[in-house]
Amino acid sequence: MYKCFAGVMVFALLAAQAALAQDTPVRVGLFPQETARSYTTQDGLPSNDVTEIWFDDDTLMAVAGGKTVRLEESHWVEAQAERGRYVLEPTQGGNRLVPRQPGESERIEVRMWAPENAEPEVVGTNVGLFLRDEDGLYKKETVSDGQGRQWATSDVRGVAVDNKHREWFATLAGVGCRDGKEWKFYGGAEGLPYNDFTCMAAGEDGSVWFGTKKGAIRFRNGEWNYRQGRSWLPNDQVNDLAVDKKGGAWVATPGGIGWIGFKPMTLAEKAAFFEDELDRLIKRTEYGYTAEALLQVPGDKSTAFYNDSDNDGLWTGMYGAGECFAYGATKSPAAKQRATRAFEAMRFLQKVTQMSEPKPPKGYVARTILPGDGPDPNEGRVEMDKRVRNEDDPLWKVYENRWPKTSDGKWYWKSDTSSDELDGHYFFYPAYYDLVADTAEEKERVREVVRDLTDHLIDNGLTLTDHDGKPTRWAIYGPDSLNNDPNWWPERGIKSLSILSYLAVAAHVTGDLKYTSIIRELVERHGYRTNAMFYKVHFGPGSGNQSDDEMAFMCFYNLMKYSQDDGLKHQILYSFYSAWTIEEPEMNPFFNFCYAAFGRGGTYSNAYGLRDISPWPDWLDDSIFTLKDISLDRITWAHHNSHRIDIVPLSKQQTDAPGAPQESKRGHRIGGKVLPASERSFCHWNTDPWLLDTGYGGKMLGSGTIFLLPYYMGLYHGFIVE
Repeated sequence: MYKCFAGVMVFALLAAQAALAQDTPVRVGLFPQETARSYTTQDGLPSNDVTEIWFDDDTLMAVAGGKTVRLEESHWVEAQAERGRYVLEPTQGGNRLVPRQPGESERIEVRMWAPENAEPEVVGTNVGLFLRDEDGLYKKETVSDGQGRQWATSDVRGVAVDNKHREWFATLAGVGCRDGKEWKFYGGAEGLPYNDFTCMAAGEDGSVWFGTKKGAIRFRNGEWNYRQGRSWLPNDQVNDLAVDKKGGAWVATPGGIGWIGFKPMTLAEKAAFFEDELDRLIKRTEYGYTAEALLQVPGDKSTAFYNDSDNDGLWTGMYGAGECFAYGATKSPAAKQRATRAFEAMRFLQKVTQMSEPKPPKGYVARTILPGDGPDPNEGRVEMDKRVRNEDDPLWKVYENRWPKTSDGKWYWKSDTSSDELDGHYFFYPAYYDLVADTAEEKERVREVVRDLTDHLIDNGLTLTDHDGKPTRWAIYGPDSLNNDPNWWPERGIKSLSILSYLAVAAHVTGDLKYTSIIRELVERHGYRTNAMFYKVHFGPGSGNQSDDEMAFMCFYNLMKYSQDDGLKHQILYSFYSAWTIEEPEMNPFFNFCYAAFGRGGTYSNAYGLRDISPWPDWLDDSIFTLKDISLDRITWAHHNSHRIDIVPLSKQQTDAPGAPQESKRGHRIGGKVLPASERSFCHWNTDPWLLDTGYGGKMLGSGTIFLLPYYMGLYHGFIVE
């Protein structure tokens, strides 16, 4: 029986590999990049309180502050026009649609009608849904799904007729659509995000838009998109909707008029947009540290100002790695220039620590730097550190001069550097060494930095040791701590994975076999391979710390790429697969590309036979979807999703697991995957994608690295072709 089972496994594996061989890269080309803008009194509106919006032939009209206006190019001007008002007048055999007259009674007030012409097909009222018959009379419709179930239509909030002549209506119970004689009903279980409707409109592109009291919803090609928050609308209360011929939605709100539409763009053009924004608004100091920028005025990029980040080394390393992949894929001189600047920034974080007294052992890297002529960042730090230790983290370090100053007075540099930073350094250096450093001199500069940092760790018992002579809070990798100290048990897996990847990188870059021998010692004497097989304890998708996942995937990638031990790589690939399957619902292109680079066609053998551990079929589609879906607006406006009816809360095992974020509002869409990137706010890939309510009130501009790194990585590995 075992032989039969093994034979089936091998046959299935061969079939999977044959299918894999037929895979081709995704050719993206032009795609419709969604974008948004708002119109307010600064654009000519007499008031931001806009109650109606419609098309009069090809002219867009609106009512703002009780005055009618029309759009001329990009400016609103007053106009003389009125939108019709109708009622249903009872008559023999049905109802007639007639203009509303003041003071008349015994008529049914019409809320919406569609299409907007003299004889609409469908009419929505507060007492039900009415359809026009062959005699031109309107009769109340009883909506049934064909299986004897009727749907409530007593309070119709919106109606529409789409480009396929299907009739739509919206009520608090959900959305109905009739194609021919059959009605289909959509609720939360069918992906409808929200149901407190206010209006409705259909577009010639096949889209159907729904206005609600908290955002707008688009249904097109079987997909629902929720557009809520200042990223998309000037105000969440949607009073009225109109859809132009290109499928763009014009939205009347109490905060002005919003437009949500599309412009043709390639992924390369999207990358250029983010590159420009990074260069102009985010890169900090003469070295160009790349994290995020703060905004003095919410939403106003012109008020961006620079602010250091605890993880400047990590974020700059991930940005720089993206530029290395860009140069490897395109040989663009601009990409090489950006990657080289990132290398000099990362290198300086090592050099600056030797420019002060006291100084840490050689090779130590700082978290970040600040200009020395600014405020002293040490003021109040000891008191703050004591509060953190007493109230949050009993292992937190309390010591003087967390920010030493260089002897020349030019820089403060931040100490107590974390393992996050080292993961960023080691992820970047081999990519720069392999793909960008062309000359012997350039390669030697990389060797020096990697050798000094790795020797520092080795000489100090596999710890990053600070200027106070003690290890930093988080950068501890030695076996006595990881295997014997209960305080470090939760870190055992990821720290073992990290140090193995660091040493593999050092062996690759320097060619020194001593790093390989230390890997062998850690694996054979201290169980680091076994530790790394479980980089953290998972309680299911959404559990645990997302930062750990981001760090782990960088270390998995490098260990698979640079380890010279095939047996170790065989085991680590299975650990990598296990990690990826947990992260798969996040639709994260960086995670997907990291794993697919080694997992496509991958196999794992044990006592039960041979198993195909290729990424699951949706990995590339999900990745491309997210790259397209990431908004051009990286301002961290608030997004609220916890009220949605298509959300499934995470289970108790996931939300109450040790180390899990304590926010209670966490969940995913019907189908198990997280909310799309365009429906939440985040700066980096370490942000928890299971959080339903996110954002910082428009006071921060996030980095485009979340797009650039996976995009260029996908190009380099041949997953994407422009």
